[in-house]
Amino acid sequence: MSVPDQLPSARQARPELPTFWLGVHRPHWLGRTDVPLFVSNRTLAGLKTLPRALGPWALDSGGFTEITRYGAWRTSPRQYVALIRRYRDEVGRMAWASQQDFMCEEQALRMTGLTIDEHQDLTVANFLTLREMAPDLPIVPVVQGWLRPHYLRCVEKFLAAGVDLAKEPLVGVGSICRRPNTYVASWILEDLHAAGLRLHAFGYKKNGLAMSWPHVASADSMAWSKGGRYEHTCGTHKSEANCLDHALWWRQDLLDHLADARGRA
Repeated sequence: MSVPDQLPSARQARPELPTFWLGVHRPHWLGRTDVPLFVSNRTLAGLKTLPRALGPWALDSGGFTEITRYGAWRTSPRQYVALIRRYRDEVGRMAWASQQDFMCEEQALRMTGLTIDEHQDLTVANFLTLREMAPDLPIVPVVQGWLRPHYLRCVEKFLAAGVDLAKEPLVGVGSICRRPNTYVASWILEDLHAAGLRLHAFGYKKNGLAMSWPHVASADSMAWSKGGRYEHTCGTHKSEANCLDHALWWRQDLLDHLADARGRA
């Protein structure tokens, strides 16, 4: 086979673009759009009547808020499992739910008074508990850390507990969205991808995705809302921070940005 004959195959071997889950803080939007949405448990848990989803969606555990406000999980694993079952049955079309992990940003460590190593141990223990309680639910494990070696050590902790993350359909990567340096996060994702994990990047920045798209299966963000505070374009709202039309426009712009990045690869 000649070298030119191999070129089309090489192009076809390029990774597909990751699935992007649009982070939203208005749960009723589940019934207004069929684009993949990422919704926090904290916005759903208190609702008496839940919306019926038009499209696929994934559940964020809301851990950053719980840990950084209270220094512990106030929602027990048993309560969380019951909530996931309710969402699965009443909202429908739930693709997966994040486990109750312990993030490793300085703010979270300060609130718990624990170390990164201890947060990793608690994360692994929680996943084992949730899987034992509800093996039928699509609960996704999360690797945690701060520096690159921390994340590979977390993978080893899961393996020592009997969970081979390389065999999981999806693995979340936590504590990467609030970093001042996007390159470090991209290196972490590349390391974990090389270890054979199919990754979801929580709250990952647009510029980060432009670098890391070959290494992740999916990502989420609601950066559109933060930026929307300073936008006044639709004429309906005082700002675009709570505007579905703006959120969908922002999502499409991100997808176009990723497509351009893939085209340049």
